[in-house]
Amino acid sequence: MNPSFHRVNRCLFSALSLVLCGLVGGCQHIGTENTPVEELAIDSPERWSEAGRGSDGRISSGWVKTFRDSKMNSLVAEAMRGNRNLQIAAARLRQAHEDTVATRVQRLPSVGFRGNASRTRDENGPGVDAELRTSTGLGLDASWELDLWGRLRNLDKAGQLDFAGARADFRAARLSLAANTAKAWFDLIAAEQQVRLAEQTRDSFVRNHRITERNYKAGDQTTSPLSVQLGRTNIASAERSLVRARLERDEAARSLEVLIGRYPDAEILAVADLPSLPREIPTGLPSDLLLRRPDVVAAIVALEASAERAKAARKNLLPSLNLNGGPGSSGSTLSRVLVDPEYFVWSIAGSLAQSVYDGGAPTAAARRALASNEVAVRTLADTALNAFREVESALAIGRSLAEQEVFLETETSQAKLAEEQAARDYSEGLVDIISLLEAQRRAASARTSLISIRAQRLRNRVDLHLALGGDFETLPDNPKTTNVL
Repeated sequence: MNPSFHRVNRCLFSALSLVLCGLVGGCQHIGTENTPVEELAIDSPERWSEAGRGSDGRISSGWVKTFRDSKMNSLVAEAMRGNRNLQIAAARLRQAHEDTVATRVQRLPSVGFRGNASRTRDENGPGVDAELRTSTGLGLDASWELDLWGRLRNLDKAGQLDFAGARADFRAARLSLAANTAKAWFDLIAAEQQVRLAEQTRDSFVRNHRITERNYKAGDQTTSPLSVQLGRTNIASAERSLVRARLERDEAARSLEVLIGRYPDAEILAVADLPSLPREIPTGLPSDLLLRRPDVVAAIVALEASAERAKAARKNLLPSLNLNGGPGSSGSTLSRVLVDPEYFVWSIAGSLAQSVYDGGAPTAAARRALASNEVAVRTLADTALNAFREVESALAIGRSLAEQEVFLETETSQAKLAEEQAARDYSEGLVDIISLLEAQRRAASARTSLISIRAQRLRNRVDLHLALGGDFETLPDNPKTTNVL
């Protein structure tokens, strides 16, 4: 491999390391005493060692299109519009956006109106009419906590980061839906091919049985009652396999219909052939492709959010400054209140407050926030390492399946030749029915396995895109969390 790929990948992967170290370093100032957060050390591959050899050119964004299957493209687009779970995820994203308002308003003044009205009856003694007194009041209350230490700013930023994490979760849902739709489409095509193969196998057994039964009735010495019974057994077995294959095809169709939001309104018909596997995986895939993976982005912003909350919890131990004030009035009538300024009373007071004793609750909250920050650090490390493992596994599995397919194609072609030769020999009386049935069984098994392994290779390529978080070249605009979205 070109040595330049090694240098490029080492430089590119440093982006994730810088994010981890920078975020952890920023947390060193958090805590009531000393932070226990340690610097993360992750041994990462300089390159994806299992990447196949192929073109180093650019791969277009939108990995679904690389399969060159227009039907699959339309199904994925339909799933993005009609999938119920994605609609739920979208609603949760809108909910998360509204949650940011609650944290933002804490930094703004709070203003409220209050009003009251009462009527009393004064008894002036016998023979004197009672006097009714009416009292009304109108008040305006305002309060504002001055963010002297930046605590509210930290909470506001944490809320924004929570929303960035929700956006990453929504992106993960979209990516997963596209991947599952593509794999469901491959499953449906493979299941339809298995149905056709089961029908062909059944028909072949029926033809052979007719020949065997005819020869047996004609007194052919090469046949026997056992041959007839074996033929009937194979037909029954083939019929059973056909019923099972049809069930699996129908289940695959229903699963795809649920994904795209059609079920149970319409049936989806499979095409005859599986799509061709896209071109070879480029060599030297940069490791920092993982910085755009939704779960990695979510883990990064969760770490940043936990750091902001830990800072806010520590600052909550400091005194707070609140401004409170508002005009108030009361009188016999509301109109008098509105026209007579002397009824307005303004009071503005600055209060500098700090609890003297509260049982240690704020201190415990600060320690808890710091512990949550450490959890986020460990979670990010685990997420990153799991991402490396998934990519390496997908690449290794893809290489293994490709090698297996080569041998399986040879096996299938040879089994087909053996089946044809056995059929000729049986018709000429050179071999018995058992030899023919064994040749047919081997040929059918090889064809079944070939269909399965081709579908597996397509599914594995989708899993690789899922592990990488997209296509093979689109890098995040900025590895610093929110810009990745």
